[in-house]
Amino acid sequence: MTNVLPPLHEGHAPFTLQQLFREAVDAFEEWDTEVTEPIVTFEGRILPISTVFEAMRGCSDIMPANLLGAITDRLTKPWEGAGSIDQMTFSIAARILGVLVRKRLFATDSADLIAAAGVQQAEERAER
Repeated sequence: MTNVLPPLHEGHAPFTLQQLFREAVDAFEEWDTEVTEPIVTFEGRILPISTVFEAMRGCSDIMPANLLGAITDRLTKPWEGAGSIDQMTFSIAARILGVLVRKRLFATDSADLIAAAGVQQAEERAER
């Protein structure tokens, strides 16, 4: 699905893709954990935010300072990347956010599975 997005050019993202990344970060920040993965739109197409993060994994552009906080606030361990955290690339941010999306989706799916198992056990007990 990433082929609907503009390609990187020698590791650099066009402005439209950087703007879409910003929208995806905003959608991630507003994500209610009981709702499916947030979406963004690009040229009339609806895309899950993970698609945008995947498209930016190879981007070597430096993150703008005003967007950096949205990423660093979510780090649960001290920064150990190459260079200063102020020099974080879109690639690193996209990888971090991609992992966070997968973790949240997994946690939601796990909670759904646990709830379904509980309902099934209750039904089995009621049948006895």
